[in-house]
Formats: sequence, C-alpha cells, structure tokens
Amino acid sequence: MRNLEYGEKEISYLSKKDKKLGKLIEDTGFLECKVSEDLFDSLVGYIATQQISNRAAETVSMRMSLKFGIVTPEKIASLPDEEIKSVGISMKKAQYIKGLSEAVLSGRLDVEGLAGLTDEDVTSQLTSIRGIGDWTAEMFLIFSLGRPDIVSYKDFAIRKGIMSLYGLKDLDRGTFEKYRKRYSPYGTIASLYLWHLSENGG
Repeated sequence: MRNLEYGEKEISYLSKKDKKLGKLIEDTGFLECKVSEDLFDSLVGYIATQQISNRAAETVSMRMSLKFGIVTPEKIASLPDEEIKSVGISMKKAQYIKGLSEAVLSGRLDVEGLAGLTDEDVTSQLTSIRGIGDWTAEMFLIFSLGRPDIVSYKDFAIRKGIMSLYGLKDLDRGTFEKYRKRYSPYGTIASLYLWHLSENGG
C-alpha cells in the first residue's frame, strides 16, 4: 500500500475553484487515501464489494483475505465457483471473478499494462469484461492506479456528498458534470472529501 499523493497545491486549487468545497476541506483537514499496489487482487475486491454497503464490503474483504490471501489469476482459476461464493458474495459475482481470471490468463486483459493507459482506455478495457461496470473501473482508477481526476457519478455516496454540500434535492447528470469539471484536474481529491461528508452525516 502507498498513499495517494496530494498536498497544498491540489487543496489550494480546489478551494479557489469552489468556496463550499474549500470550507469542507478546511473543516475536515487532511484525508489519507491508501492505494493498493496489487492490481489483480484489488480488482477482484472491487467486483466482490460492488453494490453492497461499506460494512458488508469490509466483511467480504476480510473473509477473502483470510480464506485466499493475495489472490492471483492462477489461484482463482483453480477454485470452484462455490468456494469463491463462500466468502459471502453472490454466485454471479463469483462467476464474474472467475471470468476476470480467465481473461487475464488468456491474455485478453493485461492488468499490469493498465497502469500505462489513459483513464478512458483503462475504463474501456475493464468494462469489456463481464461484471465490470463504470463504478468498478473508477474505483480501480482511484484506489489501485492513484489517478488524480476521478469523480464517480455511479457512486451513491459521491452523489449524496454533492447534494449535501450544495443543498440539492436531486442531482441529474448535467449538474454532476458541472461540478466534476469544476474539480478537474483534481477530482479524486474532491471525491475524498465528498465521501467523508457523506459518511459523516452530511
């Protein structure tokens, strides 16, 4: 694990671009963000924990770590679907994870090579794999590749954070894009604070 690198330059930029976000950053203080360096293992984790609560995701992640350790394509490919499912995920997710390992082993997906691609190309390659959508690709971009400019419309907590920060009753895609562009090129740092706001009763 390494820390997502950001500091005064990024915080100052966001604070100047958006006073409400700047106040949130000032009130909250520095937020640490860990970035995983094992790309395949982390991608499996995002698939396993998509569309469930944070608490459930923590439980699934802990069970996977205890049962399988660091997962590799070879290890996953050797497991029956039922054994993957036994960590507390659906059979469909277990099959998605098995399919990911097969895509990597066949050479269809070069997980390590994703680090050298643009955000758009990473998303395109990942979402070509069954069971990986935009949210999973965006979490991979943030928490595995440490990309600095990701704000996920598919993430409920991000949308909740934006609505709370700006006093909005709903958030359509056009309004979301307005804020996403305002935060660029440091959208990921904005996301950290929006998540924090959402998770702490914002």
